[in-house]
Amino acid sequence: MTGPDTEDTPPLRVLVVEDDPVAADAHALYVGRVPGFAVSGTVRSVAGARRHLDRHRVDLILLDLFLPDGHGLAFVRSLRAAGYGADVIAVTSARDLAVVREGVSLGVVQYVLKPFTFATLRDRLLRYAAFRAAAGEASGQDEVDRALAALRAPQPAALPKGLTAATLRLVTDALRAAPGGLGATAAAEQIGISRITARRYLEHLVDTGRAARAPQYGQVGRPELRYRWMGH
Repeated sequence: MTGPDTEDTPPLRVLVVEDDPVAADAHALYVGRVPGFAVSGTVRSVAGARRHLDRHRVDLILLDLFLPDGHGLAFVRSLRAAGYGADVIAVTSARDLAVVREGVSLGVVQYVLKPFTFATLRDRLLRYAAFRAAAGEASGQDEVDRALAALRAPQPAALPKGLTAATLRLVTDALRAAPGGLGATAAAEQIGISRITARRYLEHLVDTGRAARAPQYGQVGRPELRYRWMGH
């Protein structure tokens, strides 16, 4: 999937609304790396977002839902009432499906759960671009369905042979809960699986960009690899 034709079409302008400065910089960097998109600005609050929208044209808002001066969905509701037409991709760690349903009713076109990788955001942005690029009158239901399908994320890729989704979730949760990272031995003991099995799952997380590994020195003998969850 490719982005908009940047030679004939101006880039889609994205406002990043995120109160965590490290995350905000990372999100803006990600947006700037996707062809057909440009960062309109980065703000830390609802008030900052309102000021920016009053002064600049914005096509898409990459919106954190938990901001210091208000909830993101309340902000979206006020934008719609005021006639702002910018689309919204919600960026949040919240997994409450009631919040997702409310966002859909307000016109939130995508949700991205934190933490996420560049590949995840790139996929969502390119799907959004494809949805926007659909123009003209649909010839029938199939064409309408195809336009809407552009916004849907693909089904997760099948796991390598021998790995299960349930155990992957246990390993993922253990790694995310360990700020200093985990070795395969520690992960195996926490979850109740063999060290070799734990390492297979940890290596899968590295291969898919969700974890990083580095040798841990300071012990007698061969250093053990330590795995760390990649927050963004």
